[in-house]
Amino acid sequence: MGVAVRELPPLTIVALRVVTAALTLLLVLKLMGVDLPRTRQAWAAFLGMSILNNVIPFTLIVWGQSHIASGLASILNATTPLFTVIVAHYLTTDERLTGQRLAGVIVGFVGVAVMIGAAAFASLDASVLAQLAVLGAALSYGFSGVFGRRFKTMGIPPLATAAGQVTVSSAILLPTALIVDRPWTLAMPSTGAILSLAALGLVSTAFAYLIFFRLLARAGATNVGLVTFLIPVSAILLGVLVLGETLAMRHVAGMVLIGAGLILIDGRLISALSARFNEKAPAPRGTG
Repeated sequence: MGVAVRELPPLTIVALRVVTAALTLLLVLKLMGVDLPRTRQAWAAFLGMSILNNVIPFTLIVWGQSHIASGLASILNATTPLFTVIVAHYLTTDERLTGQRLAGVIVGFVGVAVMIGAAAFASLDASVLAQLAVLGAALSYGFSGVFGRRFKTMGIPPLATAAGQVTVSSAILLPTALIVDRPWTLAMPSTGAILSLAALGLVSTAFAYLIFFRLLARAGATNVGLVTFLIPVSAILLGVLVLGETLAMRHVAGMVLIGAGLILIDGRLISALSARFNEKAPAPRGTG
């Protein structure tokens, strides 16, 4: 996105991304002999998922990245599991918000506040609005993680779910981009931008959603959302090494706080450390 957004408008990038993914996944479906469901219920679910998981977050993130660095955008995007925990608490019965998870959410949001900086809200310029846009995308991802759980109960396989979602997204975003951006009037993008679009569609969307929906059916919305924290690690390194970006110390501090919040939400590291501490603690002496 950081490369493509330099040459193309946001809606065009998003539309080309989902169209590329849709064509790829439909071809895979054909080769594997898997059919898309034809029920109205299934396509209504595809529509909801496409809006929450593609149309809203993709557009907000691409617009946001036209004003802020990709590393910062990825850190803000890592708040997805924080929002997912809250959404899952109110909309599910088996992913409740415990005291430890609530502490993780609070620590994570403190990290977000540290990154954005209190002084930034004195004047809501494009940079602050861009950061809020990426946070809005993370919230939308939180809703989509919970919404996507229904495909397992509907008996729709992950491949068909991924293909159906991006197909509906393409039907929404392609005509919108044609009307708003009029891409035929734009200059021909460079080879780097074209390759970036191909990577977004094939790797970051088509391949990623094959994994996403399979894991969502097995691990639940909250646990799947936790992997979002891997995004800043790779994006920051690539942003610095490839795009020449830099991050302020408050961004690093914010990322550390978000990471601590995610550790609290996940709970496994805390449980492991607690168990090890209990093993090493001396046994109480008997009184008899």
